[in-house]
Amino acid sequence: MAAVDRQQLLARGRLLELVTLGWNVVGIVVLAIAAVSARSVALAGFGLDSLIEIGASTVVLWELADVAEKRQLRAMRLIGGAFVALALYLAVQSTVVLVAGFHPRHSALGIVWTAVTAGAMFLLSRGKARTGAALENAVLRIEGRVTFVDGILASAVLLGLVFNAALGWWWADPAAGYVLVYYGAREARVALAH
Repeated sequence: MAAVDRQQLLARGRLLELVTLGWNVVGIVVLAIAAVSARSVALAGFGLDSLIEIGASTVVLWELADVAEKRQLRAMRLIGGAFVALALYLAVQSTVVLVAGFHPRHSALGIVWTAVTAGAMFLLSRGKARTGAALENAVLRIEGRVTFVDGILASAVLLGLVFNAALGWWWADPAAGYVLVYYGAREARVALAH
């Protein structure tokens, strides 16, 4: 690969990560407001996922600055560890909410934000996957998967919120939390296997 092409791909990878980073910084604020007002475990969990995505984007930006193999391994371990923490938190929190029979409120803000976020994350993940493949960069490809999972999680949380608002299915909110547990554990295993 020509040096110019590689530099353009690295610049594109950095831009994709910066957009993801900015989106998730705004998302933490929006999700915190929505989670507190609705008392929603799924929105709180998705906010934590956004925090992990911020960490992952920061790690990838750090890794793209120097693609040494040791740095890639460290980056993958950091991302994997963050997903383990997310899965553990959500497993406990969702179980407590279900056992206690806690009913979250409706959240129009949460519904709008998760719908828009799902679309944005699917687009960003596609760009990261293509750029990571062209660069032969495992960290960018894996972080693209993390972003894709973020889109899936936004969709799951969106469904839980909509079912709660439209049908009164209060349990859909913590059920969405379990979807996040599954994907968090799966992505942790993938990241830690590298």
